[in-house]
Amino acid sequence: MIRPNTNYGNLKDSYLFYNIGQKVEAYRKANPEKKIYRMGIGDVSLPLCSAVIQGLHQGVEDQAKRETFHGYMPECGAPFLREAIADHYRQRGVEISPEEIFISGGASDELGDILDLFDRQSAALVPEPAYPAYVDANVMAGRKVYPVATLAENSFLPEPDESLSADLIYLCSPNNPTGAVFDKKRLQKWVDYANQKGAIILFDAAYEAFIEEPDLPRSIFELEGARTCAIEICSLSKTAGFTGTRLGYTVIAKELVRQEFSLNAMWVRNRTTKTNGVSYIIQRGGAAVFTQEGQRQIHENIAVYKQNARVLMQALDQIGIWYCGGKNAPYLWLKCPDNMGSWEFFDLLLNEIQVVGTPGAGFGECGEGYFRFSTFGSPEDTQEAARRLVELLKPKKS
Repeated sequence: MIRPNTNYGNLKDSYLFYNIGQKVEAYRKANPEKKIYRMGIGDVSLPLCSAVIQGLHQGVEDQAKRETFHGYMPECGAPFLREAIADHYRQRGVEISPEEIFISGGASDELGDILDLFDRQSAALVPEPAYPAYVDANVMAGRKVYPVATLAENSFLPEPDESLSADLIYLCSPNNPTGAVFDKKRLQKWVDYANQKGAIILFDAAYEAFIEEPDLPRSIFELEGARTCAIEICSLSKTAGFTGTRLGYTVIAKELVRQEFSLNAMWVRNRTTKTNGVSYIIQRGGAAVFTQEGQRQIHENIAVYKQNARVLMQALDQIGIWYCGGKNAPYLWLKCPDNMGSWEFFDLLLNEIQVVGTPGAGFGECGEGYFRFSTFGSPEDTQEAARRLVELLKPKKS
């Protein structure tokens, strides 16, 4: 009899966003007349920009003609897209070769698939609060996970701990869920630590386009020594609205070598074995993101989400609730009022004002008592949700 992967039995309760969906659906069925204001899951609300749509149309037209038709794509990515991304890095002062860039179906897929490169005996260090998939993907693989708590007093940014020894280190900046962003000094500490320990940093840069302060790094490869200790995983989901279109990319430098194994070469072999590449049409749309006009248009959309963040920050300031994030990230991380638990606060907002956020407890034990808002909703819904928050939670006059 076949033996299943019993590591699944070590997973905690159902996936965070599944639980949220179940609660919201139950409320919707019981209250069909009420509109729900969704600021929980980080899905975008604005359509793809016109430059991307034109790129997609070009891809479709190419597939309709014998002379421009494309069948199987290169497994590691089309040269035109890999070169466009390399040039994008170059314009920001970071030298990455096209051969170090791997096109994927999105950061979520890649964060799980990349674990193929590492022995299951390797241990993973995950600073929490954290995106739940970091932990779950390693648990499914039977890998030991060391959660490391981050707290408000250190701005929810982890510091290296010499007493811990892990092979894989997860870092996310801007962070999901807290919105915290590493400065160069703090991130350099992790690069130096990883090189000293022989560890590898899995750097989730899915939200880098939201960083507006020029002195904050948008890529770990801006740091000295990163090429020998880091893998960067990026996404066009939030950068360019590709949540339903699916496209991302991973950077593995050729200098990243462990026990004479080149991880770049290993990943080439992995991709050429396990994938047939990303759709030509989608890659054409992705290439349009990295044109001058594409960059202008996607930043117009990002500006809408950043304005949503300002609306929510003003509401939280008015209520007097502590929060972080928002300025350089599309998430706000707030302290639940009156010492409420995360799920208790979730139920209050859903039942009283029909606003949906994400309970902090779903991102790790140290997230209990905190709550996350996403800024990806429509401006109209965000303004109404902010108004309802103030009405519900503003201090009562004596």
